[in-house]
Amino acid sequence: MTPMNRVSRLPTYVRRRSRKVEAGHSYAFAAVVAAGALAATALLNRHLAKKAEQDNPPAGQFLDVDGVQLHYVERGSGEPLVLLHGNGSMIQDFESSGLVDVAAKNFRVIIFDRPGFGHSDRPRNVIWTPDAQALNFPDIVRGLVLASGYYYPTARPDVMALSTPAVPVVGDVLAHTLSPIISRLMWPLMMTKIFGPRPAPAKFEQFPKEMALRPSQIRASAAESALMIPDAFHFKDKYANLKMPVVIIAGEDDRLIDIDKQSARLHSDVAQSAFHRVPKTGHMIHQTATSEVMAAINEVAGNGASQH
Repeated sequence: MTPMNRVSRLPTYVRRRSRKVEAGHSYAFAAVVAAGALAATALLNRHLAKKAEQDNPPAGQFLDVDGVQLHYVERGSGEPLVLLHGNGSMIQDFESSGLVDVAAKNFRVIIFDRPGFGHSDRPRNVIWTPDAQALNFPDIVRGLVLASGYYYPTARPDVMALSTPAVPVVGDVLAHTLSPIISRLMWPLMMTKIFGPRPAPAKFEQFPKEMALRPSQIRASAAESALMIPDAFHFKDKYANLKMPVVIIAGEDDRLIDIDKQSARLHSDVAQSAFHRVPKTGHMIHQTATSEVMAAINEVAGNGASQH
């Protein structure tokens, strides 16, 4: 009797058990390989994050707010002008746009890295709503310029995907392994979406892409994405209470946000507001229509001064 015949004469349950053992070994091997690949990816992302921080050291100073270190840059002198960047961004977005240099000719410009972005801390024991980020002091604000904003809750299928790295445990794994890789692959597509219909200007090459792709910043951005719709629900009925001068500005061809459902609606809710649509311009209006944004700042400053 040949060895093959002996195997074929084994009881059926023995052969099935043997196959299960082999399958179990295969799954275990695959799991070990996957875990090793994730660990190697996490180490690579950690190295790239550290290199990005070394290549882009803090350009300003740090302010301690309740134990949280906030990085800020200050330029010029005169009436204070505070610039707050959007989700996923940092100080260098405003600096590369040229807006800071222009504004600093007449204003004391203060630009913050919001919590978790750039070089600012983002402790995880705080839910970083707009109120938590010190945006709830209307009495000391003389005027507002709101550019390309999201103010009212809408259906946003993209928010679910963008929020995944903020999910406890699973999100941490993703933020340190796959998310930076996926973000690098999607970067050109995202730039087309936020800058379109215009191309990204050459000056935006100064923006430190690798800083934005660090696991810590990806998680901060995901957490803000997760809060975006709930925050819009929270604030949507409060905008009419604003009493200071407000100028709303948005790109007519914004591919990320429907400006009719956002900026135009806000204009109708805030009686003393002005609204400027910039033609042939997308979401990144401070980069592609810098002079128009500066004009909006001057408009608010003039209205604010006339009320004092």
